[in-house]
Amino acid sequence: MTAIIALAVTATLVLLVWWLIRPSGLVERWGRLRLLSKRIWIEDALKYIHTCEYERRDVDRDGLADALEISGAKADHLSEMLEGQELITRRNGVLHLTEAGRDYAVKVVRAHRVWERYLADETGQHEANWHREAHRREHSLTNEQVDRLAAGLGNPAYDPHGDPIPTAEGELPPHSGQPVTSLKPGDWAVVVHVEDEPEPLYEQLLAAGMRPGVEVQLLEASESRVRISTRDGEQSFAPGVAGLLAVQSLAGKPGEGAQGEPLANLLPGEKGLVLAISTTCRKHERRRLMDLGILPGTVLEAVMRSPSGDPTAYRVRGALIALRTEQSRWIYISRQVQEAA
Repeated sequence: MTAIIALAVTATLVLLVWWLIRPSGLVERWGRLRLLSKRIWIEDALKYIHTCEYERRDVDRDGLADALEISGAKADHLSEMLEGQELITRRNGVLHLTEAGRDYAVKVVRAHRVWERYLADETGQHEANWHREAHRREHSLTNEQVDRLAAGLGNPAYDPHGDPIPTAEGELPPHSGQPVTSLKPGDWAVVVHVEDEPEPLYEQLLAAGMRPGVEVQLLEASESRVRISTRDGEQSFAPGVAGLLAVQSLAGKPGEGAQGEPLANLLPGEKGLVLAISTTCRKHERRRLMDLGILPGTVLEAVMRSPSGDPTAYRVRGALIALRTEQSRWIYISRQVQEAA
């Protein structure tokens, strides 16, 4: 009996060792995970340094540690590793990309922004998730996969946040736009970029409808608040939140507010004539609205709102549809239904 037990134990141990070291076994998978984790740290660091250089900001060891949410000691180790691979240099404590490091970083940036463009144009994912999902995928996409994806999207020049997408050759236009707070009260401008980090601040801007292509008018900028007027009405932000918006001046041109108002403004029983669908409503959502019959010249009637106030039921071409407030803000209408008809 003792011999049988010993034999069984030995067989179990042999089986366990084989399971650990076999191809695709635990040891191999653990090794792959360690290599992947190491590569992610490297790529995240290179991408951050590239962003700082692109925006003409210096980055040091402490800045890298804060950006990657790691300790100073780990940031030192990571910097030494990048130097050893000749991807960065350090001069007076400031980190600089080498030519090889810049080429590597640009490829990661291109993968990230192309994937965000894909999520925005071809899927129904909420925009608050685009950055997180793109960050997950950027490390696994090959250059060939990114090029095919970009070609299928028509080789877009910008991601949905307004950041330029590097070309396959690594070309990247210079940083553009100015802080919205640099405008004078009364000036009109168009949003060209919405910074998507920190995520909680970005989500505040999303909730307020701040997206590339939206026309805004600066009403007030003080140390305590920034007030902005849009087609959807007035918005007020803390300066730190407003600082995530980059705009281009419209040199006094009236904003979109003169071209209608959002459908969301209609109360039950009121009607509106569709004038346009906002350019910030992208392919997937735009197709859905058009499939519902929401086209310029269509009359919509607000019928009722849910007890929570969202969604609202509208009558369009004899049928009832439900739209969330977020969706109805994309649809611009005129209340002059009879005259327009």
